Amino acid sequence: MKSVAKSAAKSKESSVSVTKNNLIWEKGLAPALVILAGACWGIIGLFSRNLSGGGLSSVQITTTRCVVTAFFLVMFLLFLDKEKLKIQLKDFWIFIGTGILSIAFFNICYFTTIKLATLSVASILLYTAPGFVIILSALIFKEKITSQKVIALLLAFVGCVFVTGIIGGGGSSISSLAILTGLGSGIGYGLYSIFGSIALKKYHPFTVTAYTFLVASLGLLPFSNPTQILGLAFESSNILFNILLLGVLSTLVPFLFYTKGLEHMEAGKASVMAFVEPMVATMIGIMVFKEQLNLQNTLGILLIFLSVIILNIRTGSKGVISKEAVPKG
Repeated sequence: MKSVAKSAAKSKESSVSVTKNNLIWEKGLAPALVILAGACWGIIGLFSRNLSGGGLSSVQITTTRCVVTAFFLVMFLLFLDKEKLKIQLKDFWIFIGTGILSIAFFNICYFTTIKLATLSVASILLYTAPGFVIILSALIFKEKITSQKVIALLLAFVGCVFVTGIIGGGGSSISSLAILTGLGSGIGYGLYSIFGSIALKKYHPFTVTAYTFLVASLGLLPFSNPTQILGLAFESSNILFNILLLGVLSTLVPFLFYTKGLEHMEAGKASVMAFVEPMVATMIGIMVFKEQLNLQNTLGILLIFLSVIILNIRTGSKGVISKEAVPKG
């Protein structure tokens, strides 16, 4: 009887310990990791502008980001879990979607927007992705567009109008091309949710991300003049340093942080917390690049933030920006 009682006591202590650990993750560590991931994504513009100033095009910057991320993630899986590198050949088309149509396309658009406009405009236009996901999901998966989604779409649209300065006289410095590439980044990122949702039904997030960046790298290399990239990297330690920081600190690290955070919290909450990204990008733009942020821009950012919150009300793990969105940038 004593041994049974001791066993029960140990089991109870173990259960209490697990509960405490879960509470620590849910209340502190998980949100902290998600916020850190958003902050890491938010400093992308710092590295991409340095690379652009060093002579790399948007296509070349995208290529370096994809190659570095693919290399480290594949090495990571080779040493820790080779099974996650196994996929079926018949599913390769999905990774063409996530890699070429989404990651490659949206990064090229995003880096072009960063070059043409302020960091706040570039990052906030990327956050139009949930709106495009709603539209694409309705067209492809026949998902119902609810009144909640309509309200969120309208808020996001008005927010974009304010951010870009299309009305109100604040948009003279933002070109039509910057607006188009900014919205293009949102569409491309939205496509990741479409293809990613299909891939994640069969594969682990690590597998999906590894093959996404690998396929994107293979698709971009023929068009990026790798010889020139290597020449610039070897000539300037600053170029090489920024390439590594872009691939590791602003891509691989936030992916690992965000994925770990999602294990212990709802995707809807995580997506709202990750909105720290455009906030950080805006602060980098103001403090480092002396960019201006007026009342109209601020109102636009708040409206788009509100649209993200509305989309995630009572959605739990089915938030619009969930695990499918992890590999962004």
